[in-house]
Order: sequence, then structure tokens, then C-alpha cells
Amino acid sequence: MGDPHGTRRLLAAKDLADARYFEPLTVADLAAAAHLSPAHFSRAFTRAFGEPPHRYLLTRRLERAAALLRTTDRSVADICFAVGAGSVGSFSTSFRRMYGRSPLGYRASFPSPLRYVHIPRCVAQAYGRPRNRTFREDDHPTAP
Repeated sequence: MGDPHGTRRLLAAKDLADARYFEPLTVADLAAAAHLSPAHFSRAFTRAFGEPPHRYLLTRRLERAAALLRTTDRSVADICFAVGAGSVGSFSTSFRRMYGRSPLGYRASFPSPLRYVHIPRCVAQAYGRPRNRTFREDDHPTAP
């Protein structure tokens, strides 16, 4: 990667894969973003980043799927298509190959995603505020 223009082009393609991993991107799409032929792009990308572009894109998709499995209760099929995988079968096979267990087995090894339920900040502050009883508070105001 001695050519700074070539490096910039490869980084543009890598950024495209990172930003739009959920779309049906192909190596040809990434090569077009880098203004290179698909074969030359694949060789240059592999030389620059240590893995072929297709594997890089698949890894991004599986990492995002793993995050969704940990933090949501969406179905595996829904997550599969949300991250841009084409079929549940190939997604599950790739997921097992990368993480060593099925998507459902992976999800079961983490606490329930319900603990990530977001509540409005005002509610969290109201219920998270300590009850300070060191001040004298009159629960029943006295009549004069």
C-alpha cells in the first residue's frame, strides 16, 4: 500500500462495507467504490487488511447480528435479514463457524435483553433520586 491514492480508495470501500453492511453489497460494489476491477480490488484489499473483502463484510454482518442477539429479543430470522444475510441457513452456519455455537445458543449464554429496556431520563431521575431524610420534613403541615 505504498500508493496513498490506492489506500484511500481501499478505505473508501471499507467504509462503504462498514456503513452499509445490511444491504446486499457484493465485491463488485465495493470494487466500484474503490474504482478498481473486482479481481484487483480483492487482491489489494486482502493485502491491505489481511482478509478478503467478502469475509470482511461477512464478519461485520455477524458482529452486528451478535450484538442484536445480546441486546434485543428479535427473532433469529429477523436479525438474519436485518444484517443483510440472504438465508437463515447460511447465516446460522456462518454464525456457528465464527462464534462456536448457534445464534440461539449464543443468545442463551447472555442475560435477557429485557434488562436493556430504556426508560425516559426523567423517570430514571425521579426513581433514582435518594430519599434524604436528614432534613426535617413535615408530612402533615400544622394548621396555625
